[in-house]
Amino acid sequence: MADRSDPFDSIADLFDRLSRQFETAARSWDAEMDVRDGGGGRFDFSMSQSSTSLDLADEGEAFVVTVDVPGYDTDDLEIRLEGETLSVRGEREREEEAGDDENYIRRERAVQSFSRQVRLPEPVDADEVSATVNNGILTVRLPKREPSDESTSIDVE
Repeated sequence: MADRSDPFDSIADLFDRLSRQFETAARSWDAEMDVRDGGGGRFDFSMSQSSTSLDLADEGEAFVVTVDVPGYDTDDLEIRLEGETLSVRGEREREEEAGDDENYIRRERAVQSFSRQVRLPEPVDADEVSATVNNGILTVRLPKREPSDESTSIDVE
């Protein structure tokens, strides 16, 4: 009788998965709230395995976005600037080896992906944006656009 599996184990696993999916959806909802007020954002209720934390700081001459990306290589990351909205996406896959699954009791790290967007408070100079990854932390530096001292005459019709 010791070899019989507990029928409630599969139910517990189901509740664990559902809990993780609801947490991911809630984090996506919070992340998209930054975009919804004018960035054309959408709410993401995807069932991705992971989300990641994001910080936005104003350092005077530039905005600095810091994102936790542990285990992601630079090739796994996509960074886009569309107007005043910065999008950061990452996806990584587990490398499979023959017979690898038989050693695991629980395996949750199959494929992990995230997608974050943040609306910047001011326009930035897109040509001067830089990004680096160091010790699992992505840092995106977005220099602010210099205010123009030039004046423009506007004709009245």
